[in-house]
Amino acid sequence: MWTHKAWQDRFVAHALPAHERLRAYAGWCNAVEGNTTFYATPARDTVASWAQQTDPDFRFVVKLPKRVTHERRLADAGPDVRAFLDAIEPLGPRAHAVWIQLPGSFAPADVPVLEGFLRRMPSSHRYAVEVRHAEFFTDARAAHLLEAALAGTAAEWVPFDTTAFFRTPPTSDAERDAWTKKPRMPLRTAALTDRPIVRYLGRDDTDRTVEGWQHWLDVVTAWLREGRSPTVFVHTPDNADAPALARRFHADVRARLPQLAPLPDPEPIEPLTLF
Repeated sequence: MWTHKAWQDRFVAHALPAHERLRAYAGWCNAVEGNTTFYATPARDTVASWAQQTDPDFRFVVKLPKRVTHERRLADAGPDVRAFLDAIEPLGPRAHAVWIQLPGSFAPADVPVLEGFLRRMPSSHRYAVEVRHAEFFTDARAAHLLEAALAGTAAEWVPFDTTAFFRTPPTSDAERDAWTKKPRMPLRTAALTDRPIVRYLGRDDTDRTVEGWQHWLDVVTAWLREGRSPTVFVHTPDNADAPALARRFHADVRARLPQLAPLPDPEPIEPLTLF
């Protein structure tokens, strides 16, 4: 996302080459979703450049390739997984979690496959699982089955909160496009580990996005008071203002919990001048 066209000259200087834009993004936010890894395992040299552009406490939540999660459905994926983990090794402590996003067809009956997969994964990484089958949210037995499998391997359940987005019909081209592509996920606010991860989708209208995250302010503040270390990703259909919105969410939490560390100060986009 740090090369997102809408962010150029707003959050990231247009003149920066692509291999330096992550450094600028890291001045706005201290975590990023590694969504591009879903489409292909990156080269180690590319990942090494990500590490060089970020501090050791910067958080990457990197998604397993779709070849593992969607094509092989976690079965017979050993070589692909090993290649992926080798590729992200240069991140070191920045690899906050390996994100396992499963297709909507991955049902409660498939949980034993997930549990076996997680038990085979090396303990050197943390794992976070996102499911999209409705029964995990509407059937208490299915939810308990998944929670038990995740608890056995200290893995987290990642909620993708789209409730605010789908509350009213779309009003822009970006919202209409997202309306057909994003999953209608029921709200889930429970954390299983000390490092919960939240994905939130708002609207293109800032006020409605902020209105929709109010319950997350309560949840995240409570997690922090419990000693957890949550990571929150804020999305909108066009993502044009996402870094500023993420900082606003952080500021809203910090207003309730002043001891929360501030985010970094971003570098100015243009050099400061007298005229």
